[in-house]
This record gives sequence, C-alpha cells and structure tokens, in this order.
Amino acid sequence: MATMTAAQRREQERAAFGAFMETCPMNQLLGIVGRQWSTMVLWELAAGPRRYAEVSRALPGVSAKMLTQTLRSLERDGFVARTVTPSVPVQVEYALTPLGDRIIPLIATMIDWANHHIGDVHAARARHDTTST
Repeated sequence: MATMTAAQRREQERAAFGAFMETCPMNQLLGIVGRQWSTMVLWELAAGPRRYAEVSRALPGVSAKMLTQTLRSLERDGFVARTVTPSVPVQVEYALTPLGDRIIPLIATMIDWANHHIGDVHAARARHDTTST
C-alpha cells in the first residue's frame, strides 16, 4: 500500500467532505432559503396567493428577472405553486404549497431572531474590527 502525502490526504478528506455536503439535508435547505430573495418571496406568499405584480410591488428591490427566477426556483423545489387562469389577459397566481406552508414557522423564527439579535452581531463585528490587526 502506497503512503499518502499530507497534501493527498487533505485532498481526499476535502473530496469526502464535499460529497457529504452535497447530500446533507440542512446544507441543501440553506441553499434554497439562503438564496437572495427566496425567504422574502416565501414570507410574502405566506399572507396568501398573489399575482406576480403583487409580489413585485411588495418587494420593490427585486428586479423582474430575479423575481421570475426566484419564483421558478421555489416552484421547482416544491415550495410554491403556479396557477394559470385562462382568461384575457391570462392570469397567473402564486401560492405556497403545503411544503411552503411548513417552512413559514422557521422563517418567522429567523425573522424574530434577527430583529432581536442583529444589533449584537453588529456590535461583535465592530469589537472585532477595532481589535483585529
């Protein structure tokens, strides 16, 4: 059996860790809700079904392209359902799926935590930045 160098061993461990991270459920979830606008879109839809324009007005900082990509991604991941009503003009409505409904309490907890503790995060950063060289 050949002896591995430290660099080879680190590379092997890095590859094994990468494979673990790809299958880790928590990492996968963070990859979904951690996307720039995903959590805000989910939170907006928690109030009930919305048409595209309503979501867009509620989130004025998001571009049309980014909102479309976010809604499509959340639909693909099973959090959002898109319903097309054949009329003139065609109406498209977005709503949370049961899976989407189940993530709302987690988002609410994150919002509450952020509202209560983001000041502590900023203070810690400031302390760190003044003492670091």
